Amino acid sequence: MIPILENKDPDAPSVFTADGLLREARRQKRLEEHPVPAVCLLDPDGDIVRQLAIRGLSTRCPFWACYHTDLHRFTWEGIEIGVVGCAVGASFAVLVAEELFASGCELLISVTSSGQIAPVQEPPYFILIEKALRDEGTSYHYLSPTEYSHIPAGLLPVLEETKNHLDGVLCGAASILCGATWTTDAPFRESQAAIDHHRRAGILAVEMEAAALYAFAQARQKSVVCVAHVTNQMASIEGDFEKGDADGMQDSLQVVAAIGRVWQASASTPDAIKAAFSQSLQK
Repeated sequence: MIPILENKDPDAPSVFTADGLLREARRQKRLEEHPVPAVCLLDPDGDIVRQLAIRGLSTRCPFWACYHTDLHRFTWEGIEIGVVGCAVGASFAVLVAEELFASGCELLISVTSSGQIAPVQEPPYFILIEKALRDEGTSYHYLSPTEYSHIPAGLLPVLEETKNHLDGVLCGAASILCGATWTTDAPFRESQAAIDHHRRAGILAVEMEAAALYAFAQARQKSVVCVAHVTNQMASIEGDFEKGDADGMQDSLQVVAAIGRVWQASASTPDAIKAAFSQSLQK
């Protein structure tokens, strides 16, 4: 018997829920119930959270009831965003995602630092993740076993439209791609054989959250978009892990705001989406 695959029923309701946890946390902490912003961001590295704080651009939300994290609010390119830093790894990311959606989040974007698998160009650059290899444990509690977790089908046009409008206009030297990643829960077990295997399979980068977040999104019918910020070659070279100015905050938030604008306009016509981007890029 393999416990990670046995005794799983993704359709069965859970006894322990995010709603229940947050209710008790608010009681213990004497917090009022207030919604988080409709657009939220997971920042596993914590660099975006730190850079926003250094610049005085964010405020800590006093009503966020999570036992493990802080939520900060800020506005970027006219979009109010709630951000949680340092929720690294599949299980932690999905724990926070469950709590965010239980608290009023409508779109969750994850921007995670990633290691290069396919040497398509020099880091740093971004990958809008279409699918992620399920080499972790959390996703199997949400979806039956398959090789990949996929972005919810209804959000594929958001990826495509975001890429179309960000090509060549990111404020730094970074560029943006679409493709597949490998989600691992053992970052220091990325052997050369595994890297070569995944490269041959067409995987572009390795990260630690996307497969679980997409499985959660599909199972719960939530809007989640995962972005890999390819920043390193797994410390195999000197000078690795450089994200650019302000730890890559400017470029990362330009990608986040772009996704947010497309998502907000996605219920409208294609012309409305194009208009929203045209106005933004003229600023």
